[in-house]
Amino acid sequence: MSTSTQQRTIARIIPAVDSQDGAGVKLKRSVGKNAASRIDPFLMLDAFSSANPDDYIAGFPPHPHRGFETVTYMLDGHMIHKDHMGNEGDLRTGGVQWMTAGRGVIHEERPQMTEGLMRGFQLWINLPASEKMKPAAYQNIEPQEVPVITLNNGSTLKVIAGEYQLEDKLATGPIAAGSTQVTYLDIHIPKGEHLSLPVSSSLSTFIYLFEGQAGINKQALSKNNAAILGSGNNVTIHAAEMGARMLLIAGKAIGEPIAQYGPFVMNTMKEVDQAIEDYQNNTLTN
Repeated sequence: MSTSTQQRTIARIIPAVDSQDGAGVKLKRSVGKNAASRIDPFLMLDAFSSANPDDYIAGFPPHPHRGFETVTYMLDGHMIHKDHMGNEGDLRTGGVQWMTAGRGVIHEERPQMTEGLMRGFQLWINLPASEKMKPAAYQNIEPQEVPVITLNNGSTLKVIAGEYQLEDKLATGPIAAGSTQVTYLDIHIPKGEHLSLPVSSSLSTFIYLFEGQAGINKQALSKNNAAILGSGNNVTIHAAEMGARMLLIAGKAIGEPIAQYGPFVMNTMKEVDQAIEDYQNNTLTN
């Protein structure tokens, strides 16, 4: 029995704003720049890109997290990671770091450039109440571990998270995001080509264009802004003469209250207060 295709269009744009985090790392924040710009289950998306070490060299000194997951994806340069569990990683160009804070993690991150450029993304994914206090976990994924779907028109899809099928090609990303069912794709479409992508109607979905020019249903995607897609089960993206590269990120909404204070994301402020107290008492990660 065939299912009819319902095209998803751009329902809302979240413009990125210039921001700083850590010890002054300059970045662009779209999703999560305020509480109204979250896309359940996604709390935040930061894009960082610089050829100037002064923009990021101080990095992110040791800091805590509780109640969610972070995904760091490097396009250029690399990121050195250390955490309280004894993990040490050097996230290289094309690599991914997936960290589940769960009950608590304390880590530090130090961005480094390669060939004059440091560029990438960090995504925060919420966890449901039932998983917020689970044990912390960390995965460092090497570039060669990320599968790529290559199509006849020259388009490519790097499957970072989730299982994704396009035409007769199936790829399973190195990350399975559990209850939030996250799909995370890095998509390149050559100039003048288009791509028709199935995306489950049950998933909250947005696209972040970071290179070139592209549009959906005659509506242009704005570079460095998050485009939230409306209802449907398919999206068709057309690349302009420059070609285009973008992230497509989708996940299952949790639908629970969010109480956030900096690096702590819980369901109530009482739970946030407890996280702060645990951190101050050195029991956050116990």
